[in-house]
Amino acid sequence: MSQVNTRLVHHIDCPGGGQVWANGTTLYVGHMYPPAGTSIFDIADPGSPSLVAAITARPGWHSHKVRASNDLMIINQESIGGPAGDGGIDIYDVSVPARPRLITRWRTGGRGVHRFDFDGRYAYISPTVEGYIGNIVMILDLVDPSRPTEVGRWWIPGQWNAGGEEYPWQNWVQPRCHHPLRCGDRLYVSYWHHGLFILDISDMSKPRLVSGFNTSPAFPHPTHTCLPMPQTIKGRRLLVVADEDVAELWPTSPAFTWTFDITEEKHPVPISTFQVPGLDRDGNPQSDMTGCHQPSERLGGTVVPFAWFAQGLRLVDFADPFAPKEVGHFVPEPAPGEHRPSSNDVTLDDRGLIYLVDRVRGVSIIETPLFT
Repeated sequence: MSQVNTRLVHHIDCPGGGQVWANGTTLYVGHMYPPAGTSIFDIADPGSPSLVAAITARPGWHSHKVRASNDLMIINQESIGGPAGDGGIDIYDVSVPARPRLITRWRTGGRGVHRFDFDGRYAYISPTVEGYIGNIVMILDLVDPSRPTEVGRWWIPGQWNAGGEEYPWQNWVQPRCHHPLRCGDRLYVSYWHHGLFILDISDMSKPRLVSGFNTSPAFPHPTHTCLPMPQTIKGRRLLVVADEDVAELWPTSPAFTWTFDITEEKHPVPISTFQVPGLDRDGNPQSDMTGCHQPSERLGGTVVPFAWFAQGLRLVDFADPFAPKEVGHFVPEPAPGEHRPSSNDVTLDDRGLIYLVDRVRGVSIIETPLFT
């Protein structure tokens, strides 16, 4: 274990996870592989969390992503060998977290839903849909959670094969919406090897393209997350863009994160990058899941917590967006039987505590004087 400016409060021994989310004094963990599906923990005492409920995943499916707000919990259903057509999201009443109650199963067709955003009413999801190639953007209204209603959808022209659109990427990676994040009346959408897109959703029924930018194929790692900073920094509007360290195009050095200036949002401009100090930048191939993966989608100030795969938690300060710098880290012990960590997701709670989930096993609860 290695730590700077951080302290381990508690380690939860549980199956590995794809996403972790804190809502009040409740922690939700979406697990990577069945039969583990979703675990719910009481974290009122972060030094002694307790498991209060667990939902089992179906064989051939994982529900490794979870969000909770407004007494609702959404988990994804994505095929990892299960029959196509039965994927989507499941919606639960978690007004009593220890007794989650299934409200409905909403199905998209195809392989289902990967990652998503949820604000307590609208869900911004990345489903596969009949008639489209790859995942697209979709907005659901959950004002009546028993009857989710599609409000709008968006896709890259060429994905809608049932609509007769010409598919121009025969020799390129299939389009895939990874997930949208909402800030105000904009969606910031990661689209894997097709880059990033900013969408105007002031009319949710007709999402409108504002701009896009793609760092592939110059860089072989896919665009994983587009995180808008909620406040201006040095008078600039910023978008933190994390690539995932899975070099699908060719082997190379580990993935890193970008800073884009979106003050003029029709013309996003990359102004800096950040890599964990000491990691190779010269293109020498290294194994996947060494570098960047996912920033916390909940923020406080200019410091962004990152899950940096084998490098654990990295705390990156964007106070100077032209030169982001690391101000702390926590590298947990590898899971049993592993030779290095595999930090997959990270979030904050209202107390400023950090929750870091390993995709193989366990959740670390971490404090830092930067937030608490």
